[in-house]
Amino acid sequence: MKGRRLLMIPGPIEFSQEVLAEMAIPTLSHVDPQFIELFGQALEKMRKVWLAPSGQPFAVAGSGTFAMELAAANITEPGDRVLVVHTGYFSDRMADIFRLHGAEVDIAKSEVGDLPSVEAVRTMLRAVPYKILSITHVDTSTGCRADVRALAAAARETGALVLVDGVCAVGGEELRMEEWGVDIALTASQKAIGVPPGLALLVASRKAVEVFKARRHPVRSYYADWANWLPVMEAYEARKPAYFGTPPVNLVRALNVSLGQILAEGMESRFERHARSARAFRAGLSAMGLGFVPARPELYANTLTAAWYPAGIDASVLAHIAAEGATLAGGLHPAIKTRYFRIGHMGMSDTGEILATLGAIERGFAKAGFRFEHGAAVAAAQAAYLS
Repeated sequence: MKGRRLLMIPGPIEFSQEVLAEMAIPTLSHVDPQFIELFGQALEKMRKVWLAPSGQPFAVAGSGTFAMELAAANITEPGDRVLVVHTGYFSDRMADIFRLHGAEVDIAKSEVGDLPSVEAVRTMLRAVPYKILSITHVDTSTGCRADVRALAAAARETGALVLVDGVCAVGGEELRMEEWGVDIALTASQKAIGVPPGLALLVASRKAVEVFKARRHPVRSYYADWANWLPVMEAYEARKPAYFGTPPVNLVRALNVSLGQILAEGMESRFERHARSARAFRAGLSAMGLGFVPARPELYANTLTAAWYPAGIDASVLAHIAAEGATLAGGLHPAIKTRYFRIGHMGMSDTGEILATLGAIERGFAKAGFRFEHGAAVAAAQAAYLS
């Protein structure tokens, strides 16, 4: 649309017209038979997107941070041992949430932009009887992606529950929840799922639900307690009315539409599209001479890119890029906040948006006085798409 900036941050993202249209439909009662049917459909579709055919889906009003608490609060009891794989700002937040709910938390440490090795995590898991291994799939603060499959396999060797913070991953990065042995995978609606902000989403394995039902202490949160939400989710899926807290009706309707679009694309195709776009985007920035926050290529996420500012350039370049048609995000991790910027490329982002964003970045950097071969970024990305 002429005169409109592309929103290319790590969430909220660009949303499809069909999703936005669903948000504008007059709101139904949360116990209207039509809404009950649509909510039930959305919960069933969540299992398919998460690739968790026997999982228990939850869709609750809240942010990604609430999804983190909705997960941790219900499987954590006072004194439980939890191992958190350190990935950046959001693994630190996850650790804080576990501590709030009474857990004794250890950190598998790493430097900014890096992750601990799978073998290092395995060694820690074998040394202490941890109840939970917590993994941030993609840390939005660093653009680092964890090897969830390998880490989950290591956790299964000791029987630890596997919790995956997939806020910046689910629906974009490959995740095979049931096949990989993940017990909880959570996200927020405004990321790769492609719905405006306001829904905390997670799927729990049968094992996680059994652990919850067997707990000896009450959950330390009224709003997050699965005892309140599980009957509601089960009722809607059975196409029956239920109530604990009023659901965000239009967001749930939009979720049903977006999940349908994701499944129509197909999960394999969706994983590959995100990987292809990420490769093309990185190729474009590399052609300009920019480097990336993740320490090694195998850590690069497919849903966002975290890139260093080159010498002589700072966050003021983002205003130039915005003026050229693309809104990007500044740094978030406190240790490096002023030294890098972030670009989201998830959900419905296609080839045209990737190339348009790179063009805006080129023009913005040129305005900021950065010297590079003009057109190199777009050309490199096009070449990557064609290879």
